[in-house]
Amino acid sequence: MTTPPTGAEPCPGQTTLLRFALAGSVDDGKSTLAGRLLYDSANVLADQLTAIGRPAGATGPDLSLLTDGLRAEREQGITIDVAHRYFATPRRRFAMADTPGHVQYTRNTVTGASTADLMVILVDVRNGVVEQTRRHAAVAALLRVPHVVLAVNKMDLVDYGRREFTAVSAEFTGLARGLGIPETTAIPLSALLGDQVVTPSARLSWYGGPSLLHHLETVPPAGEPAGAGARFPVQYVIRPRTAAHPDYRGFAGRIAAGTFRVGDRVTVLPSGSATTISGIDALGLPVDRASAPQSVTLLLADSVDVARGDLIVPAGQEPPLTRTVEATVCHLHERPLRRGDRVLVKHTTRTVRALVADIPARLGPSLLGEEPAPDRLGAGGLGRVVLHTAEPLAPDAYRDSRRTGSLLLIDPDDGSTLAACMAGPGPVYRTGAAGTRTAPNDKNNKNNKNDKNDKNDKNDKDEDSQ
Repeated sequence: MTTPPTGAEPCPGQTTLLRFALAGSVDDGKSTLAGRLLYDSANVLADQLTAIGRPAGATGPDLSLLTDGLRAEREQGITIDVAHRYFATPRRRFAMADTPGHVQYTRNTVTGASTADLMVILVDVRNGVVEQTRRHAAVAALLRVPHVVLAVNKMDLVDYGRREFTAVSAEFTGLARGLGIPETTAIPLSALLGDQVVTPSARLSWYGGPSLLHHLETVPPAGEPAGAGARFPVQYVIRPRTAAHPDYRGFAGRIAAGTFRVGDRVTVLPSGSATTISGIDALGLPVDRASAPQSVTLLLADSVDVARGDLIVPAGQEPPLTRTVEATVCHLHERPLRRGDRVLVKHTTRTVRALVADIPARLGPSLLGEEPAPDRLGAGGLGRVVLHTAEPLAPDAYRDSRRTGSLLLIDPDDGSTLAACMAGPGPVYRTGAAGTRTAPNDKNNKNNKNDKNDKNDKNDKDEDSQ
C-alpha cells in the first residue's frame, strides 16, 4: 500500500491553495485592489485588458473592471455580487472573492467569506473605521476566519503619512479585541498606484513590513483546532456489481476533518453501528491513511447499513446526536425568516426536515449587542435560532470545526437557500486579546507589544461570549 500526501501537505512541485475574501465599505477600493493584485502579479491576459479598455485621459486600464463583471456593477461603479478570481504565483495558488461593500449586500459578504482562510478588510485612511468596517469585522469573527488583514488604502491621498496609518490601525485593534479576533495584520497601501500591493514601496519605507501579496504568500495555512475529531460524511455508495468487483461496496466522500487509517474502529451515525475500516481507496489506488480534505472511498469490514448522509467517525469520538439545534444564523433570502417556518436543514451531506422553533435574539451589526425575542430576521440579518429536526443530526460546534459545524436552511418548496447557520450556543468567536502588527520598525508604537502575545492567544481556551 502507498500513503500519498495529505490535503495539508502538497506533493513535491505543487503549491498550497489560499482562499481569501476582500471586504470593505463602498468606494474603499476593493475592486481596484483585486485588479491590482491580478495585474501586477502578471495574472491578466492581454485580451482581458483589451476588453476592459482604458478610460479617457487615464494612463492605465481601469483595474476595477477586472472583477466587476456585471453590467449594473460597471454602470454604477460598485460591487453587487461576489466575484471569484483564481490566480497563482510561484509560491502559492489563490482563490479570491471580491465581496460587495453596500449594507444591503452584507449577506453576499458572508457567502464570500464563509470558506475563506483569510479576510482582507479595506479602509480608506481618510475615513478610518466606519460602520461597515465594524460589520465586516463582525462577519470575520462570526465565521471564525483564521487570518484577518487590515488594508489601509489610499495612502497616496494623505502623502503616505505614518501617523494617519497608525491611528487607523490602533482603532481597528480595539474593534478586533472586542470581537475576539485573535490577530490582525495591518498593511498600508495604495491600490490605485500599486504601493505595497505586490512589491514594497519606497514611499512607505517607514513601514518596514511585507507587501500584501508577500503576506498572502507566506501566511500559514489554516487547520482545524487541536483535538478536532475525524469526520467523514458519506456522499455516495459505490456498488459496481461487475465480474471484476462482484462484492465491492465502498463509501465515497470527502474527509471533512482529521485522519482515517486502515484498521481504525469507527462508528456510523446516526445508526450507531460499529465496524472497522478494512481499506481506503484514493484515486483508484489503495492507501494506508487519508486526511482532510481528501476525497476517498472507505471500505468497511462488516456489512453495516450505510447510506448518503451518514457520518463515519472514530469510535469513542462520536459527536452527540440531537433533534434540537441551536445556531447563529445569517439570513440570506429576501423573504424574512419567522418563528414557525418549516425548512430543510442541510448538514454536510444529510438533509432533514425541520421547524424554526424559536428566534431568541437578533445580533447587532457589531455582534456586541442583542435585541431579544425578535419576531423575524430580514435579509442580511444576524441572529440566534433554535431548530427542531425530524431526524437526528450530529453537528459539531462551529468553534470546533467550520466544516461540520455549519448548516444551511433551505426552502422546501423551491429549494432556494434561506440562511447560513453556525451550530453551537452563543456567539462563536474566540475571546481574548488581539494584536495588530503595524510598523515593525517603530519601537515607540505601543501596538507592537501585542505581537508577542499573539502566539499565547492561540493557546487560550475557546470560550463562548454572550
